[in-house]
Amino acid sequence: MGNQPNPHKRGRFDLRSMLRNKEMLAALGSGLLTLLAWSIGHWAEYLSVLMYVAAYAIGGWTTAREAVHTLVKEHELDVNLLMIAAALGAATIGYWNEGALLIFIFALSGALESYTMERSKKDISSLMALKPETALKIENGEMIQVNIEELQIGDLFLVKPGELVPADGCIQRGFSAVNQASITGEAIPVDRTTGDIVFAGTLNGEGVLYVEATQSAESTVFAKIIRLVEEAESEVPQSQRFIKRFESFYARVVVTVTLAIIVLLPIVLGWSFGMAFYKAMVFLVVASPCALVSSIMPVMLSAISNRARKGILFKGGAHVENMALTSVVAFDKTGTLTMGTPQVTDFIVDERYERDDLLAICASVEQLSEHPLAKAILRKAQGEGLQLKAVDNAQSLTGWGMSAEVDGSLWRIGKCDILDGSTDKLNSIWIDQRSRLIAQGKTVSIIMEGDQVAGLIALQDTIRPQAVRTVQSLQSLGIRVAMLTGDHRDTAQVIGEQIGVDWIYADLQPEEKVAHVKELRVRYGHVVMVGDGVNDAPALATATVGIGMGMNGSGTALEVADVVLMNDNIEEIASTIKLARRAQRVIKQNMVFSISIILILIISNFIGDIALPLGVIGHEGSTILVILNGLRLLR
Repeated sequence: MGNQPNPHKRGRFDLRSMLRNKEMLAALGSGLLTLLAWSIGHWAEYLSVLMYVAAYAIGGWTTAREAVHTLVKEHELDVNLLMIAAALGAATIGYWNEGALLIFIFALSGALESYTMERSKKDISSLMALKPETALKIENGEMIQVNIEELQIGDLFLVKPGELVPADGCIQRGFSAVNQASITGEAIPVDRTTGDIVFAGTLNGEGVLYVEATQSAESTVFAKIIRLVEEAESEVPQSQRFIKRFESFYARVVVTVTLAIIVLLPIVLGWSFGMAFYKAMVFLVVASPCALVSSIMPVMLSAISNRARKGILFKGGAHVENMALTSVVAFDKTGTLTMGTPQVTDFIVDERYERDDLLAICASVEQLSEHPLAKAILRKAQGEGLQLKAVDNAQSLTGWGMSAEVDGSLWRIGKCDILDGSTDKLNSIWIDQRSRLIAQGKTVSIIMEGDQVAGLIALQDTIRPQAVRTVQSLQSLGIRVAMLTGDHRDTAQVIGEQIGVDWIYADLQPEEKVAHVKELRVRYGHVVMVGDGVNDAPALATATVGIGMGMNGSGTALEVADVVLMNDNIEEIASTIKLARRAQRVIKQNMVFSISIILILIISNFIGDIALPLGVIGHEGSTILVILNGLRLLR
């Protein structure tokens, strides 16, 4: 559809976009000022202090603002407040550089997280762009252009060739091939005539249709797609809620212990206020969760960078985490496991004709048709370098196919249902051939010279070369594979068996795909959905992780997806899951290590009388180590 946005303009990481991020600029500015202040500290102490103050202000402004907002509006303490307090605490006892480093590291991780989270927001703007805005309503014999919201059930409207159907309805008059890819995902337009149902958002072919509305604008299948996407986007992950609660609890504990050290220890142990305050500041510094925070983001960003080099774009670190838990991968069929365009698979010729000559005649007749099957035949002939012939009196046979005169003979190419009811023994051979091809999930057309059958052409949406290998790789990881498609059951069964998927679900509309994804999540846990069309958007948004096809996928699918395969390289899905699992192991290593170091430093502060410089070295050293451990995933 012409009004879809360019998918390659969305969802990509680039330096310019990152540098336009204000948080990133503030973090980098804070880091630069900290480095300059440290470099001049031995000969310009007062200037270095001013630069440290500036580094605190620039790098800590966003963090401090968020901390105050949470404290005032939600009456909660969080890690933002804890980090600001730790940095200020270090500064109060003269450790400006250590405090500035705390600000810089935390600000940088926050900026990177904000940037990736912006990319993970699911936008349905392109989906809305596909929604028809007006309709040609027929009233008292006149055509009136109205907004689709004004259409009522029972109204008659006209759909011109090449236009979007404005509302769900039943055809009262006319015939056309309707592209239903936005609803069912089928690669081949479906012939629709009087009595058939058409859906809003589908694309009319070459015919004129008079349609009676059967649904109001807000009740169409297309409107349901939009609502399903919105509902899925509004769901808050359980892990996000847990992290929010943990931050508040952790900050309260540290602040409470810090205040207790300052207030109670002079009374209980008879320490001086200066000694208690020093101990409290050491505790605040060593208990700050820099290493704990860095246990996750560098790992996620390294995994994201690793995959980016393979053409796989993650829109946020949370999706790496979720992908590691994958138990089922569900694929759409058309354009995902298959190429999405019909190809000639069989060309059966009667012995009276030469194959190349007959194929050239077929392509010559079909060259004037815009039907995808006709284009596939034309591509086949051109691919074999055949010369097209001159045709006369070419015409489209409504509801059947094409006819034209070539070299003085009348040729017809179209639906093979013309064989039904035939008693001719010769035709029984063609009927058997047709049945065999249809059983293989192929679309079959008949070639006729006059009243005689000259041959059959079978077409099918071909399987991606890497599809079988992809499914086998996933299954070797213990992951089950499902195929969800709006295509016919016979075709889906053949394709699914050839590829080797575990489950095949066919004849599905968008809401049914969503229902199956939800069912798989209930039965097996985390589900990854891979799709390319507008009709896949609700299922992509409902899955634990949605993966969109970058080269040929719709703009809507790409924007809703959590991960984008920029080169449609589905064979990398298994290796991506393996990397995500490895990332989870590294995160666990980092978290155990960082928590252990924090506990050791806290205990040493009270038992071993650790000095602040040693506490800072232990704290910053553990942070650097967990970052380096995470960067191993870049390889």
